[in-house]
Amino acid sequence: MNKIPSNIMALASNTSNKRETVCIFGTGDFGRALGHKLIQCGYPVVFGSRSTQTSSLIPKDAEVLSHAEAAQKAAIIIIAIQRQHYNFLAPLAENLHGKVLVDISNNLKINQYPESNAEYLAQIVPGAKIVKAFNTVSAWALQSGTLDASRQVFVCGNDMEAKQMVMDIVRALGLTPLDQGSLLAAQEIENYPLKLFPMWKFPILLSLGLTTFFFFYCLIRDVIYPYIYENKDFSFFIAISIPNRICPILALILLALVYLPGVLAAIIQLYRGTKYRRFPDWLDKWMLCRKQLGLVALAFASLHVVYTLVIPIRSFVRWRIISYTVSQALNNKTEPLDTTNAWLSDSYLALGILGFFFFVLLGITSLPSVSNNVNWREFRFVQSKLGYLTLVLCTAHTLVYGGKWFLSPSSYRWYLPNAYMLSLIVPCIVLVVKFVLIFPCLDKPLMQIRQGWERNPQYSS
Repeated sequence: MNKIPSNIMALASNTSNKRETVCIFGTGDFGRALGHKLIQCGYPVVFGSRSTQTSSLIPKDAEVLSHAEAAQKAAIIIIAIQRQHYNFLAPLAENLHGKVLVDISNNLKINQYPESNAEYLAQIVPGAKIVKAFNTVSAWALQSGTLDASRQVFVCGNDMEAKQMVMDIVRALGLTPLDQGSLLAAQEIENYPLKLFPMWKFPILLSLGLTTFFFFYCLIRDVIYPYIYENKDFSFFIAISIPNRICPILALILLALVYLPGVLAAIIQLYRGTKYRRFPDWLDKWMLCRKQLGLVALAFASLHVVYTLVIPIRSFVRWRIISYTVSQALNNKTEPLDTTNAWLSDSYLALGILGFFFFVLLGITSLPSVSNNVNWREFRFVQSKLGYLTLVLCTAHTLVYGGKWFLSPSSYRWYLPNAYMLSLIVPCIVLVVKFVLIFPCLDKPLMQIRQGWERNPQYSS
């Protein structure tokens, strides 16, 4: 008789085990979608409903019983109903005693109630083991199977065994459970789906504010001023020229703002002589949204590239070229090539191309699929070293573009400098301070502080 390997026997025994029955209270969209997914993964499912009549919407392999009968058939009961309907569970407290109740509900507003829905459920059914889970997964995702955007499932509860049972179900469905601790975390988990891009709020509002400011600034200098003093109508600049000034300005300023909080944090740590004291709240929040600031900056840089590519096909540009050519022909004079301007032009373009290349590289490495495949040192090298190189290239790109106009009186219309001059203020401050911080007399103590050294240990508390 042939001997069967032990690992094959273990595999055979595991696959032959029947999964435990799961009960679902509620036959709404999410309850049906979750029941269908559980059945696909081999779980017997029983629905507890007010009406025991089978509907075509209910998965055909599921059983529909009254709430009391369904509760008796399973140790795990998923509560797929809204909080305002929880009162019907009170008469079932005896049937639900010792059962694992999984609360999946969400609210309409953040902190809508004093306590979380899961804690409220624990008050109604005190003898049950309450676990919060599945509230961050949509019914559509369960039905379509496209779970890439919502694969993580936050789980919390006071009973470790009950929480583990729920996390086993989460894994069986192909999702990733994340243990968030006790039931006290339920309110934060319930608030999570209601937050609309929480880390994007500051970058978007800041970019909108700067866009509005620079739009009107450029409108005054490039459209209103020529109209009043030169009687020239350049209103068509609003379509291409002004946006193509605003986009690189915003890209450069926002990129500088990505690295400015790191510079400020270094100054604060040097001043305090310790890393064991919290930064101010505004700096903490600023540092947390640096990735979003960088991605918004990349979006503006990309728009600048697109706007620049269409410049040769603009009517205004073609008219200027034709007029210049005709003027040379009428005067029977050809302007010689100015090699200085040619060098400046090519340098300006080369710096812009290199700056945009590294800008895109920074954006790619910020993607979770990429950042998860590099170690911390590699990620820090790209985001820090190459990030500052990108800032240097983009700042140099802007300086080469208009450095010769800094001292030209004609560039100050109504005593207002060109907008690109304003865009250089923040990046130049960041680069100058960063350059000072790399001096050994400052870099060495800063490194020691970040490794745990303290100037005055008594202040570490």
